Formats: sequence, structure tokens, C-alpha cells
Amino acid sequence: MTIKLAIPAEKIDWRTKGLWWPGPAVSLDEFATQRHHLFGGAFTWPVMVADRAAIVHNIDTLARFCARHGLEFAPHGKTTMAPSLFAAQLAAGATAISVATAGQALACRAFGMPSVLLANELLDPGPLRWAAEQVRQGFGFLCFADSVTGVRTMSAAVVSVPGGRPLQVLAELGHPGGRTGSRTLAELSEVARAVVEAPGLELAGVAAYEGGLPDAEAAGRYLDEVRAAVHRLSAERLLGEEVVVTAGGSKYFDVVADRLAGAWLPGHRLRVILRSGAYISHDDGIYQDWTPFRRIPEEGSLEPALHVWAQVLSTPEDGLAIVGMGKREVAYDEGLPMPQQVRAHDGTLRPAGRLRVMSVNDHHAYVEVGADATVAPGELIRFGVSHPCTAFDKWQMIPVIEDDHTVVDLIRTYF
Repeated sequence: MTIKLAIPAEKIDWRTKGLWWPGPAVSLDEFATQRHHLFGGAFTWPVMVADRAAIVHNIDTLARFCARHGLEFAPHGKTTMAPSLFAAQLAAGATAISVATAGQALACRAFGMPSVLLANELLDPGPLRWAAEQVRQGFGFLCFADSVTGVRTMSAAVVSVPGGRPLQVLAELGHPGGRTGSRTLAELSEVARAVVEAPGLELAGVAAYEGGLPDAEAAGRYLDEVRAAVHRLSAERLLGEEVVVTAGGSKYFDVVADRLAGAWLPGHRLRVILRSGAYISHDDGIYQDWTPFRRIPEEGSLEPALHVWAQVLSTPEDGLAIVGMGKREVAYDEGLPMPQQVRAHDGTLRPAGRLRVMSVNDHHAYVEVGADATVAPGELIRFGVSHPCTAFDKWQMIPVIEDDHTVVDLIRTYF
């Protein structure tokens, strides 16, 4: 898919976190063409970087996985909120971008995104009217509903938009203990019927999210229920000729392919849309452990793309180093950052050895220094991170580096 997104013409200056740029502002393109070295003086610490080769590899890997299994792909944009990465995902075959909030949908529309899947309930009348107006202009838009009350709220908002096309809605099936979604097939059927009967709305299919389940077996059982729910709605004559079924975080996309891919709904044209998002950068933490490619190594692999470089500020006592990196700069909700390399004052790199982050404050990390490890004030440490969704949102600009630490691009995020 060739889509030219309207990426804002941004500049970098003293306001740009992670860069040391006291002089006149320059454009992102101008900065990138200068090919700064990460350790050449244009950056200050801490700074999060993205490995270009890993990003390219991960985008290609999931694109090929979806193509092999006959899945449409609408990668979740909440992970990065970066139009340059959205453009790369679309170029690799994605048909839309998924989002979690109305504000993220508005941003995607401002970038020129032709189609958005809002993987959530939308109940705010203002954004609902905006969505209906955009759909009238040809914007592709899907959102979820899981209650009759919600359906009525949606209908009351969009029916006031003159000349509008129906807003396409997916009835969402959840599971006990999960987040949104009807908890039973009977409730889902009731919601679906309410959508069919509501002015200004159109039932497009069924939505699900399996990522909160404890293991692949539980995810499989739940997705079997999703499939049964779609058959039930078809039998009740609530579905149109084209039916959308969507699921998939970055934890069980192999199970989604196994349970939902294929032509299993006679009499309908089925579109199964995967929504994985964290795959684009992967990580050195939870997704390294959770990735489906551990179960299906023959289908590919993902590579961690995000790292934070931070400076040792103090070694105030034996066995302790204080590093200038904290909650404002690094993800910590799904595991603390992991020391990987140390850059000495002369620029040489060595393995981090027995270094371990014990805790983080706003701007400091407490690093345990094992008996066979040494660090000195002023040295730099590269950290792997866990959970990209809470790593990207801490940085407006993320340098993209080659293997030799040359900066070849800047990723601009819009959270």
C-alpha cells in the first residue's frame, strides 16, 4: 500500500528531550542528513534510541506472518504514536492503524490515515459526531460496543450528523475478569441486535481481545467462543455480506491465526484483522518472554529495538552506582531496565556483567554492582527495556541508529 502521510514539519531545539542543541532550531530532515554520532556531542543523557535494522526486521516479520495466514493487519498505533512508523507499517501491507482513544484517532486522521480501527468503546458525543462526519467524507472507521446503553448513546450522537453514512460498529465479546466486552454470547447477541436496529449505526462484525489471558490454551478457548459468537450472529441474520472479526495483541497472535484465519463463515465475506502493536520494537523483557515465536520458531523471530543510554553519576559506596535515569525516562511498570553494555571514557564497550537495577526514582536509578563488575562516574550504560508501550510515550524524539551508532533518522511521537 502506497500512502503518503501528512507528517508535521517539526524542528529540534533546546526543547527536544535527549538532544543537546543550544543553537538555532533545525528540521528533523536536516538533522538526520548530518549523520551525527550518538556519542559525538549532539545528545545528552539519558536518551532512548531505536535500532533501525531491528525495526525494519520486525515490521517485515509480522507483515509476512499475516500474509501467510491470510490475515489483514491493523497494527496498534498506541504503542508508538509515530506517523513515520505508521507509514512504514502501511508500506509493508497494513490496511489500517488501530488506536485506543478518540484523541489517537484524531491524530491519525490529521496524519492523513485513510482508515482507523478504534479498539475500544466510543461513548463521547463530540468525537462520535466527528467520526460520523469523517466517515461521510470517506474515512474508514470502526469502533466497539459492549452494552445496549452504549449503543443508544452512540446512535443519539451520530444520528444528528446530516447526510452521514452509518457508523460501523463491532460488537465486542469479552471474558470474565477481562476488560471491556460482553461477558456472554446472549449479551453479545443483544448488543448486536441493538446496533442493527439503531439509527445511524451498522453492525460490521465482532471484536475480541485475548491478550489478558494467562496462557495460549486459555486464549484458544476464548477465541473458539468468539468464532461461535460470529456463527450465532450469522444464524440470527444480524450480519451483513462482509463480516469483520478482529483480535490480537502481541502475546497470542499465533493463536488468533490458528483459531480465526480462513474461510469458516459460509455465506459471508470474512475479514479477520490482527491488531498487534508492540511487535514493532519488541523488547528485552515481557515480550521477549511472551512472543508467540517461542512457540512457532519456524515462522520467524523479533528483535529488541529500544535501548536507553544513561550516565553513571556517582559510586557513593561499594556495590552501588547511581545512574541518571528514572521513571521520567524509562519504562518500569513491567520490569526494571536491564544493564547490557558499559561505554568507558575512551569509547570502548564492555559487557555490563553483574549490574542490576534495584529501583528507580524520578531521575535516578539505583544499580547494584556485583563483585566482578566495575563502573566509574561518567561512564555510560546501555539498558534494555521492558514494555514498549510505556517506553515510547516518554520521548518526543527518538534517534534511529545504525550498528555503528550513527544517527540516521529521528522518530517523532505524538502522545
